[in-house]
Amino acid sequence: MNYVYLHGFASSPQSSKAQDISDRFSQLQISMQIPDLNAGDFSHLTITRQLNQVAAEFSQNSQPVTLIGSSLGGLTSAHLAQQHLQVQRLILLAPAFGFLGHWLPKFGTIGLNLWQRTKYMMVYHYGQKQLLPLSYNFVTDAKKYQENLLQRPIPTLILHGKHDEVIPIQSSRDFACTRPWVELIEFNSDHGLGNVTPEIWQAISTFCHLS
Repeated sequence: MNYVYLHGFASSPQSSKAQDISDRFSQLQISMQIPDLNAGDFSHLTITRQLNQVAAEFSQNSQPVTLIGSSLGGLTSAHLAQQHLQVQRLILLAPAFGFLGHWLPKFGTIGLNLWQRTKYMMVYHYGQKQLLPLSYNFVTDAKKYQENLLQRPIPTLILHGKHDEVIPIQSSRDFACTRPWVELIEFNSDHGLGNVTPEIWQAISTFCHLS
């Protein structure tokens, strides 16, 4: 089994969650791939580009894959699982279901119109700790990826904080309630899930039969 971790939007392979989970896998002599979804060009990021980037890595190895995705990486993971039978297990950390509906209102109508007209918007990148331009193509592309298309019944674990201020936990509740193959564990935490890292690992370990 290959384990692949997909980091969130404006994040990086060096994120605290990615490194914590990777370290715990390493203690079991299991390697976990963490591709850089920024691909050296955050400004032209799209979900489609992320899907193609990760799928290209699948083709180099025919082993089954467990995808662990955080936030937008979780949404990307879910769409990869829908498209590729090689993905046989999903672990989604605060997955960004309904991402545009939660995120775009923060810019306001004027801000969105300006972004569309000027083609780029400055967005804070947490991985690089600076503002970077992001193409409006990100929004156009993301509109193509709807949760109602995600119907492949594979073992899926969702870990989500009840006090998530970015992606409301109701998004995961709604996703899980119509898909009996999805298990949702709710934590007393926010979007970062930083205060429950041991609990996250315990859930992953149990789900993947590592202990």
